[in-house]
Amino acid sequence: MNKVTILFYIYQMGAGGAARTLLNIINNLDRDKFNPIIVTLNYEGSYESELKEDVKFIKLDTKRLSRSIFKLAKIIRNERVNIVFSTIPRVNTIAILANTLSFSGAKNVIREADNLGGTFKENIQLIGFGFIYKFAKQIISLSEGVKQNLVNRYKIKPDDIKVIYNPIDLKNVNEKMNEEIDPLFTEIFNTNEKVIITAGRLVPQKDQHTLLRAFATVNKQIKSRLVILGEGPLEEELMDLASTLAVADRVHFIGFQRNPYSYFKKADLFVLSSIHEGFSHVIAEALATGTLVVSTDCKSGPREVLDNGKYGRLCEVGSDNDMSNQIIQLLSLEKEELNRVIDKGYQRARFFDAKDIVSKYEKAFLATLNLQDHKTEG
Repeated sequence: MNKVTILFYIYQMGAGGAARTLLNIINNLDRDKFNPIIVTLNYEGSYESELKEDVKFIKLDTKRLSRSIFKLAKIIRNERVNIVFSTIPRVNTIAILANTLSFSGAKNVIREADNLGGTFKENIQLIGFGFIYKFAKQIISLSEGVKQNLVNRYKIKPDDIKVIYNPIDLKNVNEKMNEEIDPLFTEIFNTNEKVIITAGRLVPQKDQHTLLRAFATVNKQIKSRLVILGEGPLEEELMDLASTLAVADRVHFIGFQRNPYSYFKKADLFVLSSIHEGFSHVIAEALATGTLVVSTDCKSGPREVLDNGKYGRLCEVGSDNDMSNQIIQLLSLEKEELNRVIDKGYQRARFFDAKDIVSKYEKAFLATLNLQDHKTEG
């Protein structure tokens, strides 16, 4: 079988979950069957250096999606691409248009990564995206909840959607979680107090405001420290809230960390406070480092990742009272029960191992081209 050339198209290989998912797929693809190419806009991305050396990386000379259509079409044609893989609605739309204009015969495989919609304007926009999505050969959803959202809001037929969970590169996580953290932050973790950690962009979706209020309550009962990994426009506002809550000296904003796993491992508990997520593989990564997890029961990923609360605690979205109660309960576990919960977390993380998940992507790619391979299908 000739190698299948897959062009992965994304805004940038930045610090977000979509870029990390593409990184894990690309780096774990079977090179005997697939030839990966990645194309981004003209931005510097945090994960670029982590791509394997054999990956052809093309950066377009524009920072605007609308101006990338013809440039991308030319690359699809010149590189003799078989599959164009993209993620995020606007990027998916551009990828489909560019592929159509390439007249190459390549197939679009698009991935939907979040539960979008809500307002009338947003819902109408999603129907528009859904119309364009129908020109893709395959639509992949990263969770059952996101699939249902595609059916309800994008008006896509359920049979046209395949659910494949996000891949977690456990080998990479296991190696990196044992690396030393930045010496600037060593003292934060050098304590007998409990350390709570979170990671994500400082934006409204992640709702760190609720986490800060919950932490202030937790700290009154269990002396703790809160470490926030991430950058974003709300940083100053969140710092002000920490001061208002009288916990500024116990909340540490340490920015984006290329290797968050060594920080997760040193913490006692990871908290996800999001209003909505598609999958949230960061909580699966936290489980893989042996860290307890509390997450909001937001649509739709966390409940699926944690298997209805079997592998971590779920709390009501926006409720600092419920969140603080769940945190206190986990931080108060006796050693024997604590070890049992940690072991269960390791077990759950293995379910999302990149080797297994990427093989499902490989099957989907081959099926898109009506190809089969006994090694991949086995």
